Amino acid sequence: MGNPLELLLISLAIYVAGAILPLLFSRSEQLVIKLSGIASMIGGAFGLLAVIPVLLSGQILTFAIAGPFSFANFVVRLDGLAAFMVMVISLLVVVTSLYSLSYVQEYIGKGARYMGFFMNLFIASMVALVVVDNAFYFLVFFEMMSLASYFLVITEQDEEAVNAGLLYFLIAHAGSVLIMIAFFILYKESGSMDFDSFRQATLSTPTASVVFLLAFFGFGAKAGMIPLHGWLPRAHPAAPSHASALMSGVMVKIGIFGIIKVGIDILGATTAWWGLVVLAFGAVSAVLGVLYALAEHDIKKLLAYHTVENIGIILMGVGVGMIGIATQHPVLAVVGILGGLYHLLNHAVFKGLLFLGAGSVMYRVHTKDMELMGGLAKLMPYTAITFLIGTMAISALPPLNGFVSEWFTYQALFTMSHEGPFIMRIAGPIAIIMLAITGALAALCFVKVYGISFAGAARSEKAAQATEVPMPMVLAMVLLAIACIALGVGAPFVSPIIANISSELTGQAAMSVASGSVVYPGTSPQTVLSTPIIALLLIGFFVLPLLIYAVFKGQRLARRHKGNPWACGYGYEDQMAVSAGGFTQPLRTMFAPLYRMRKTLDPSAAMARGMKATINGATRAEPWWEEKVVLPIAQGVLWLGKRIQWLQHGDFRVYCLYVVIALTALMLVTVM
Repeated sequence: MGNPLELLLISLAIYVAGAILPLLFSRSEQLVIKLSGIASMIGGAFGLLAVIPVLLSGQILTFAIAGPFSFANFVVRLDGLAAFMVMVISLLVVVTSLYSLSYVQEYIGKGARYMGFFMNLFIASMVALVVVDNAFYFLVFFEMMSLASYFLVITEQDEEAVNAGLLYFLIAHAGSVLIMIAFFILYKESGSMDFDSFRQATLSTPTASVVFLLAFFGFGAKAGMIPLHGWLPRAHPAAPSHASALMSGVMVKIGIFGIIKVGIDILGATTAWWGLVVLAFGAVSAVLGVLYALAEHDIKKLLAYHTVENIGIILMGVGVGMIGIATQHPVLAVVGILGGLYHLLNHAVFKGLLFLGAGSVMYRVHTKDMELMGGLAKLMPYTAITFLIGTMAISALPPLNGFVSEWFTYQALFTMSHEGPFIMRIAGPIAIIMLAITGALAALCFVKVYGISFAGAARSEKAAQATEVPMPMVLAMVLLAIACIALGVGAPFVSPIIANISSELTGQAAMSVASGSVVYPGTSPQTVLSTPIIALLLIGFFVLPLLIYAVFKGQRLARRHKGNPWACGYGYEDQMAVSAGGFTQPLRTMFAPLYRMRKTLDPSAAMARGMKATINGATRAEPWWEEKVVLPIAQGVLWLGKRIQWLQHGDFRVYCLYVVIALTALMLVTVM
């Protein structure tokens, strides 16, 4: 099937070609949409072919070539974590590219010709970033990813998109500065920019802690964890939906990848409080993320806040794993990282599905406001079914994929709760409670989303006239819905592969986490889970009543009649329908202080004030500079010019005298 590194190089070359071709054929936007979409689809397929053998075999492949500078050796390392990330990226790229073949038609005349360029550049930079093993090139590709995604955010070119893009740009680059400082410290300690030198460097505990905190907050800004999340609920809704799916499903995971790369792979997670910090930020992000999502009426902004929530859940797993490494608890380390990585994959799949579903609704209804939707399940049945599967997956309902990864995270937290120092025994139960609250509120939120958007009566004329989206968009959503089911029911096959990556990262021996049709958290299982059996029981639970009904229904249907719905004796009116605001009003009242905290934690207001102050200062400084500096100099030049005008008599003999004087002066200088 070819060398994985060669296949990966082909994948990157196709992405680059997919970025260049739209520029060459920019006059035909229809052709550009097809070329860029098909190129990224093929590139994603080659990416999957490259990394699947690495994931199954557990091998580590490396490639190195001298760079133009002594510190910039181009080193590629395709280990388990890098292959896993490329797999997640490529999987979502294939689906979103298929979706874009029809969806981007909406943007003809509004930047479609350049969208393919930035999208393929965005994808290529993400893939290159996760496999490169040198800090210099890592930062180069990190900046390429940030810039390309910035231009995707501002595609609409309206005030909301431009402001969202500016906020994203500022926070992303503030994070980049922290990452640069962390890498510079590692460079000073190791003498090289290669990550392998970073791994071998011996750092004092204070220095290592400074590097970890810089990297944690730098990459945390890209991940969108609270309180560095302010850009995320603005940028993701502003971008086109297939770009939102990639940004929310994949790009924010680069932040998680960076935290794991520095905290575990490079620094070795040697200090337990690092893991506690990650766990704490993760738990707070999970609870506040879902609470803020509940208050939203904008379907894409709601999904963006759920990204904050799920990033929190992933960080909880990673934090527990880091605690396990530091305290030399192998089961805790492996199962914690397993839960975090499994949820990283699952979130990419179900959040990608939900953003594509939201994009399909907007494609027909042309609004993000759920209050203007309703009744879409009958008119857009494929979108409704796939979106329902996505809502069930993100709500962690068995046997879908979100349930399995959260189950592993719970098991890691349960293990931490009864083993280790006192702080771990306290932190474990608190985190369990916060994860449980998160799960309950997520289910409540998506009952609201699906009920308001797809059930009931249409709340607008466009909603009443909606039709199903084109086949490429439907097929893309169906593929992700199947993936949600497969990653859940197929957990006994998937979890050992991710457990091997976790064992490699944590430096532990391979650990058994599955046997037959069951999965369990560690080598000596105290609890087991069988998603295939749960799936069969659920199928039987729904099918058996239908069979009984079909056999015994008799002639009762003939006696039934249809009529208008009624409410306690009153004629039904549209105003009786539950609204998105009314659905969550009790919670918004109950947790009012936490909702007020959202404004406090949001850095955009402070940034706006800072920008305004800068503009005002520049406005005041410009006249002062003009009056006090530029104008006096100009007046001085004029005065001096007038004073020396007497030298210009217009007499040729005088000019000859000037030449003689100049030559005499030069001769004197030469002699001296």
